[in-house]
Amino acid sequence: MKKRTWVVGVAAVLALAGVAVFLWNGSSPQNARAQSPRGGGQRVVPVAVAKAVKASMPVRIEALGTVTTIASVAIKPRTDSEIVAVKFADGARVKQGDTLFVLDSRQIEAEIKRVEAVIAGAEAQLEQAQRDVQRYDELVARNATTQVTLNNAKTQVNVSRALAESNKAALENLKVQLSYCTIRAPIAGRIGMAVVKVGNIVRQADAAPLATINQILPIYVSFTVAQRSLPDVRAALAAETATLQATIPGSGAQSAGQVTMIENTVDPATGMVTIRATMPNTDELLWPGTLVNTTLTLRTEERITVPAAALQQSQSGTFVFIVKDNVANVRPVKVERTVDGQSAIESGLKEGDVVVTDGQLLLSNGTKVTLRGSASS
Repeated sequence: MKKRTWVVGVAAVLALAGVAVFLWNGSSPQNARAQSPRGGGQRVVPVAVAKAVKASMPVRIEALGTVTTIASVAIKPRTDSEIVAVKFADGARVKQGDTLFVLDSRQIEAEIKRVEAVIAGAEAQLEQAQRDVQRYDELVARNATTQVTLNNAKTQVNVSRALAESNKAALENLKVQLSYCTIRAPIAGRIGMAVVKVGNIVRQADAAPLATINQILPIYVSFTVAQRSLPDVRAALAAETATLQATIPGSGAQSAGQVTMIENTVDPATGMVTIRATMPNTDELLWPGTLVNTTLTLRTEERITVPAAALQQSQSGTFVFIVKDNVANVRPVKVERTVDGQSAIESGLKEGDVVVTDGQLLLSNGTKVTLRGSASS
């Protein structure tokens, strides 16, 4: 029993001695130097950079716009008749003067023949009356007939002439009515669906149009801007520098045009004014009634610009990291506007300054950096 107790005591003493030696070696200066990282020194952060350059920056206004037609014509009949032919396909492009509908014109044509016959008879009577006047005039000169007979002959000339002229006027009216039986396109554009087909009876009193033509070449895009932008828009319109880019949501397709009109009053309820641009629309990209995103470019100005990726935000405002001698430093800046990924700097930078565009999250004021790419010129 004594022997076992002595063995356990010796083992405990040896264990305590080993722990003491380990702690002594780990805390020694020589061992600390051996475990420290090789080389030591401050961390160097790789970053991407770009130069601040002077470039032309457009002044733009963005708004939601609506595509509207320059002209829209509802086709309606001007005479009561039956449709005998439809000369267009639904939704087709038509030119001015193209035949759209043909109406039954047989009754009008028959009436024209009747009136022409009446005119021929009236003209024959007129000729006869004129000959009578000439004969009676000679007889009166020889005292062979009375003056009353001559006067009656002259009256008959006037009656026959009036009858002929009246029927000629009626004939002209019938010819106009006949022209209404062929309905032509008054403007060029896209025609909608034909509401009625061959065999339908149409009347002037019908409320619904036979079809509708919308002019889409060119076409309008209308949108509103705040009244504070009105002076700039008016100046750009006078200088003929106001251009519009219309983008169709979802497809990204774009169409360009020129601002041509500013509404003559500001809506007092909203403080907005309507602007209208004329779009050539030669590819028929813009369709009447479509909502589009509009970008109005008023003018271009020379500004110091940097990529928008260089801008950082803090509680004190916008700043960038300036790189000089491979050291990054914070520089507060004032941004005027950002267009197409480039930011115009109002103050805080000068041309040629090198700014960090990628890697800012690892930087602080005075951090050493290495460039991943050369500064763009």
